[in-house]
Amino acid sequence: MLKLFVSNLPQDATEESVTTMFSEYGKVRSITIASDIFTGKCKGFGFIEMEGHEARAAQTALDGSSVGNSDRSLRVRFEDPKASRGRKRR
Repeated sequence: MLKLFVSNLPQDATEESVTTMFSEYGKVRSITIASDIFTGKCKGFGFIEMEGHEARAAQTALDGSSVGNSDRSLRVRFEDPKASRGRKRR
């Protein structure tokens, strides 16, 4: 199982719309879209879990593609677990 970090999502993106986009490449195991607590609109990023080969296919196909009427391109990256641990001090 691989976790993808997706950024530059449009404000009107929903879990359903992003799941539909990624389902073309395999089964989406879990999805979390960051949304504004007051407006409920998408903050522009989220996390998706898929099986390894399916996640790699989705990343290759969707990274750099545009969504809807947006002039921004999607960024699809593999989550780096080392980066989320923070910096160690000696």
